[in-house]
Amino acid sequence: MKRIKLDSGLEELAIGNGILRFNPKDPNLYVRFEQAVQKLEETEKELVEKAPQSGMEAANLLHEADKKMKQILGWVFGPGNDFDQILGGVNLLAVAKNGERVVTNLFAALEPVLLQGARACAREKAASLKAGQ
Repeated sequence: MKRIKLDSGLEELAIGNGILRFNPKDPNLYVRFEQAVQKLEETEKELVEKAPQSGMEAANLLHEADKKMKQILGWVFGPGNDFDQILGGVNLLAVAKNGERVVTNLFAALEPVLLQGARACAREKAASLKAGQ
């Protein structure tokens, strides 16, 4: 079998206990990310609406919400990105030392990387269009 080498622009970021692999210049990433924000908000809203009666009920609901949110993030960043492994099994809705939820801290950490990738994508596209004129 022949193999070809393909540069897909994937970059690796060490986060927690794992490696997050994605192309920060991929416009599809931004579309999925925007859709994911809505899906994550819907997941949180569902959690609030269910208003658990007991501690174990709450724990189970948080566990289910965490699984759903990690699946959404896996969809955003692509196959092979296991957020349960990357975060060492920590629930995205858990509160971190700084008082913020883990998901909030994750987004805050990723935001500069995503913005830099988006800007680079736009610059390269503009340069490509300019060169074609």
